[in-house]
Amino acid sequence: MTSRQRLLVIAGLLISVVFLVLAFRDLKPLEVVTYIRNADIGLLIVAAGWYLITRLVTSLRWWFLLRTTRSVPLWDLLQLVCIGYMGNNIYPLRAGEVLRIVLVKREHDVPMMRTTTVILAERVFDGIVLLTFVVVALLSLNVGTPEVRSVVTIAAPVFGAALLVFFALALSPRLSSNILGWFTTKLPGALGGRIQALGEHVIAGLGGLRTPLDLLGTVFTSYANWMLEALTFSLVAQAFGMPLDYLSVLLLVGVVNLAGLIPASPGQFGVFEGFTRVVLTGIGVAVTEATAYALVVHIVIWLPVTVLGFIFLARKGLGLAAVTKAEQLVRQEE
Repeated sequence: MTSRQRLLVIAGLLISVVFLVLAFRDLKPLEVVTYIRNADIGLLIVAAGWYLITRLVTSLRWWFLLRTTRSVPLWDLLQLVCIGYMGNNIYPLRAGEVLRIVLVKREHDVPMMRTTTVILAERVFDGIVLLTFVVVALLSLNVGTPEVRSVVTIAAPVFGAALLVFFALALSPRLSSNILGWFTTKLPGALGGRIQALGEHVIAGLGGLRTPLDLLGTVFTSYANWMLEALTFSLVAQAFGMPLDYLSVLLLVGVVNLAGLIPASPGQFGVFEGFTRVVLTGIGVAVTEATAYALVVHIVIWLPVTVLGFIFLARKGLGLAAVTKAEQLVRQEE
């Protein structure tokens, strides 16, 4: 790990600590524990199982985006998705995504830069979907906390600009390639050739946005993925006897996941709890209930996929060391 990466990890941990302090301020621990004990365990188990099922939709979207490069079996993609989640949940700097890139290269010979481009496209579509949830909810619900609005203010231009760039590259590949070629001719030979090759991989990696079927499949599965995942949050709310309507849940899912843009510790601990509390108290949920809910729903979406990801990784003959050495594996494959 480089010095810069160490600084990023330390900064992320500090940010998580700050948000944890904010999330647990003015809290009565015994009341939180009592509230958690009274939750319906059966519904929590169902919620955890449902969350794992929704990873199939995540994998299907990846299939649509990768299809123009390589048709990878959905079962293989599901395993890699779970491994990616596991890596991101327990290691800093999105190490799980890097390992996902390496493994799909090793097992299915998909160029790493193309997979990287596809993963970036996934994040952009996620951002657009989550922004949709938040904007629709804000127009319908009386939730105007500064924290919620700041998430929208920061995220909207980022994802909007990225989406425009991606579509421009995807819909005009020849023009994009010509512009790239003109630009790289102005650079020194070795550097220009390197950037030209990377740029061509990026343009090719967006092939899934050029065909109507793949584009429709990507958009549909992006919305379906998050709407189905929101049901996990609803099931946990029901386990607590918390009367959250689906629109409020969509707002919660949108804000909490967009807040993932904030660099923090693996699994977004602290940031997740902090923004969950902000949203729930903003719609009238008591602080104790909101904090207990935040802790439990985070465990429900964190633990099962982390365990399953580790199992899939072990079945491939790899251990957790593969996650920590993901960047080294990338350099070996280049």
